[in-house]
Amino acid sequence: MIYEPAEDSFLLKKQLKNIIKKGMKVLDLGTGSGIQAQEAKRLEANVLASDINPKCVKHVSNLGIKTIQSNLFENIKEKFDLIIFNPPYLPEEPLEPEDSKLSTTGGKKGNEILIKFLKQAKQHLNKNGKIIIVFSSLTPKVDETLKKLNYNFKKLDEQKIDFEMLLTYLLSPQEA
Repeated sequence: MIYEPAEDSFLLKKQLKNIIKKGMKVLDLGTGSGIQAQEAKRLEANVLASDINPKCVKHVSNLGIKTIQSNLFENIKEKFDLIIFNPPYLPEEPLEPEDSKLSTTGGKKGNEILIKFLKQAKQHLNKNGKIIIVFSSLTPKVDETLKKLNYNFKKLDEQKIDFEMLLTYLLSPQEA
Protein backbone atom coordinates (compact mmCIF):
# COMPACT_ATOMS: atom_id res chain seq x y z
CA MET A 1 0.00 0.00 0.00
CA ILE A 2 1.26 3.48 -0.92
CA TYR A 3 0.22 6.16 1.55
CA GLU A 4 -2.06 8.52 -0.34
CA PRO A 5 -1.61 12.20 0.46
CA ALA A 6 -3.94 13.36 3.24
CA GLU A 7 -4.27 16.37 5.53
CA ASP A 8 -0.85 15.79 7.10
CA SER A 9 0.81 15.60 3.67
CA PHE A 10 -0.76 18.86 2.51
CA LEU A 11 0.03 20.66 5.77
CA LEU A 12 3.68 19.68 5.42
CA LYS A 13 3.86 20.49 1.69
CA LYS A 14 2.47 23.97 2.31
CA GLN A 15 5.58 24.85 4.36
CA LEU A 16 8.20 23.71 1.85
CA LYS A 17 8.00 26.84 -0.33
CA ASN A 18 9.10 28.88 2.71
CA ILE A 19 12.08 26.64 3.49
CA ILE A 20 13.51 25.16 0.28
CA LYS A 21 15.91 27.24 -1.77
CA LYS A 22 17.14 26.40 -5.27
CA GLY A 23 20.00 23.88 -5.18
CA MET A 24 19.38 22.71 -1.60
CA LYS A 25 20.18 19.08 -0.90
CA VAL A 26 16.91 17.58 0.35
CA LEU A 27 16.00 14.13 1.67
CA ASP A 28 12.34 13.10 1.68
CA LEU A 29 12.43 10.24 4.18
CA GLY A 30 9.39 7.97 4.15
CA THR A 31 8.39 9.47 0.82
CA GLY A 32 5.16 7.45 0.41
CA SER A 33 3.43 8.85 -2.68
CA GLY A 34 6.29 11.27 -3.27
CA ILE A 35 4.25 14.44 -2.71
CA GLN A 36 7.03 16.14 -0.71
CA ALA A 37 9.80 14.99 -3.06
CA GLN A 38 7.85 16.30 -6.06
CA GLU A 39 7.35 19.68 -4.39
CA ALA A 40 11.04 19.89 -3.44
CA LYS A 41 11.99 19.06 -7.03
CA ARG A 42 9.54 21.70 -8.31
CA LEU A 43 11.33 24.20 -6.02
CA GLU A 44 14.60 23.17 -7.75
CA ALA A 45 16.16 21.27 -4.87
CA ASN A 46 18.52 18.33 -5.35
CA VAL A 47 16.20 15.59 -4.04
CA LEU A 48 16.70 12.07 -2.75
CA ALA A 49 13.55 10.19 -1.73
CA SER A 50 13.55 7.11 0.44
CA ASP A 51 11.00 4.66 1.79
CA ILE A 52 10.96 1.27 3.49
CA ASN A 53 8.15 0.16 1.15
CA PRO A 54 9.42 -1.13 -2.24
CA LYS A 55 6.11 -0.14 -3.89
CA CYS A 56 6.68 3.48 -2.84
CA VAL A 57 10.28 3.38 -4.06
CA LYS A 58 9.18 2.14 -7.48
CA HIS A 59 6.31 4.64 -7.70
CA VAL A 60 8.43 7.70 -6.80
CA SER A 61 11.30 6.53 -8.98
CA ASN A 62 8.82 6.39 -11.88
CA LEU A 63 8.09 10.08 -11.19
CA GLY A 64 11.70 10.84 -12.18
CA ILE A 65 13.02 11.32 -8.64
CA LYS A 66 16.14 9.57 -7.36
CA THR A 67 14.76 7.07 -4.85
CA ILE A 68 16.21 4.34 -2.65
CA GLN A 69 14.75 1.75 -0.32
CA SER A 70 15.82 2.27 3.27
CA ASN A 71 14.52 1.72 6.79
CA LEU A 72 15.07 5.26 8.10
CA PHE A 73 18.78 6.01 7.48
CA GLU A 74 19.92 2.39 7.06
CA ASN A 75 21.03 2.86 3.40
CA ILE A 76 21.65 6.61 3.48
CA LYS A 77 25.22 7.83 3.91
CA GLU A 78 24.90 11.43 2.67
CA LYS A 79 24.25 14.70 4.50
CA PHE A 80 21.45 17.11 3.63
CA ASP A 81 20.43 20.74 4.03
CA LEU A 82 16.85 19.66 4.76
CA ILE A 83 15.26 16.40 5.79
CA ILE A 84 11.50 16.12 5.30
CA PHE A 85 9.78 13.45 7.39
CA ASN A 86 6.09 12.59 7.58
CA PRO A 87 6.50 9.67 9.95
CA PRO A 88 3.96 7.07 10.92
CA TYR A 89 2.88 8.75 14.16
CA LEU A 90 -0.28 7.13 15.47
CA PRO A 91 -0.43 4.71 18.40
CA GLU A 92 -0.84 1.05 17.48
CA GLU A 93 -4.41 0.07 16.74
CA PRO A 94 -4.77 -3.74 17.03
CA LEU A 95 -7.57 -3.93 14.44
CA GLU A 96 -5.72 -1.94 11.76
CA PRO A 97 -4.72 -4.01 8.70
CA GLU A 98 -0.98 -4.82 8.51
CA ASP A 99 -0.45 -3.09 5.14
CA SER A 100 -1.73 0.26 6.38
CA LYS A 101 0.12 0.01 9.73
CA LEU A 102 3.40 0.54 7.86
CA SER A 103 2.19 4.01 6.84
CA THR A 104 0.33 5.11 9.96
CA THR A 105 1.54 3.35 13.10
CA GLY A 106 4.56 4.82 14.86
CA GLY A 107 4.81 2.01 17.41
CA LYS A 108 2.85 0.93 20.48
CA LYS A 109 2.65 4.50 21.82
CA GLY A 110 2.95 6.19 18.40
CA ASN A 111 6.27 7.98 18.94
CA GLU A 112 8.82 5.15 18.69
CA ILE A 113 9.67 5.63 14.99
CA LEU A 114 9.93 9.39 15.46
CA ILE A 115 12.34 8.92 18.39
CA LYS A 116 14.48 6.50 16.39
CA PHE A 117 14.55 9.00 13.50
CA LEU A 118 15.52 11.91 15.76
CA LYS A 119 18.39 9.94 17.30
CA GLN A 120 19.84 9.23 13.82
CA ALA A 121 18.99 12.41 11.91
CA LYS A 122 21.65 14.81 13.21
CA GLN A 123 24.48 12.84 11.60
CA HIS A 124 22.75 13.27 8.22
CA LEU A 125 22.49 17.06 8.34
CA ASN A 126 24.94 19.52 6.81
CA LYS A 127 26.06 22.46 8.93
CA ASN A 128 22.94 24.60 9.54
CA GLY A 129 20.78 21.74 8.22
CA LYS A 130 17.15 21.56 9.28
CA ILE A 131 14.38 19.01 9.59
CA ILE A 132 10.68 19.51 8.94
CA ILE A 133 8.23 17.03 10.43
CA VAL A 134 4.51 16.60 10.80
CA PHE A 135 2.83 14.70 13.62
CA SER A 136 -0.41 14.42 15.55
CA SER A 137 -1.50 15.67 18.94
CA LEU A 138 -2.04 11.93 19.60
CA THR A 139 1.73 11.38 19.28
CA PRO A 140 2.98 11.41 22.88
CA LYS A 141 5.71 13.64 24.34
CA VAL A 142 7.04 15.21 21.12
CA ASP A 143 8.17 18.52 22.68
CA GLU A 144 9.69 16.67 25.65
CA THR A 145 11.55 14.27 23.32
CA LEU A 146 12.90 17.11 21.17
CA LYS A 147 14.27 18.89 24.26
CA LYS A 148 15.77 15.68 25.62
CA LEU A 149 17.49 14.96 22.27
CA ASN A 150 18.83 18.55 22.02
CA TYR A 151 16.76 19.92 19.16
CA ASN A 152 15.60 23.50 18.78
CA PHE A 153 12.07 23.52 17.38
CA LYS A 154 9.48 25.92 16.11
CA LYS A 155 5.85 25.19 15.33
CA LEU A 156 5.15 26.30 11.77
CA ASP A 157 1.49 25.37 11.41
CA GLU A 158 -1.34 23.31 12.81
CA GLN A 159 -4.66 21.98 11.58
CA LYS A 160 -7.57 20.50 13.51
CA ILE A 161 -9.04 17.36 11.99
CA ASP A 162 -11.63 15.12 13.60
CA PHE A 163 -10.32 14.14 17.03
CA GLU A 164 -6.75 15.39 16.69
CA MET A 165 -4.52 18.34 15.83
CA LEU A 166 -1.86 18.00 13.12
CA LEU A 167 1.33 20.01 13.66
CA THR A 168 4.36 20.87 11.52
CA TYR A 169 7.64 21.69 13.25
CA LEU A 170 10.95 22.97 11.95
CA LEU A 171 13.87 21.45 13.86
CA SER A 172 17.55 22.20 14.12
CA PRO A 173 20.17 20.50 16.28
CA GLN A 174 21.37 22.51 19.25
CA GLU A 175 25.02 23.53 19.07
CA ALA A 176 27.20 21.33 21.25
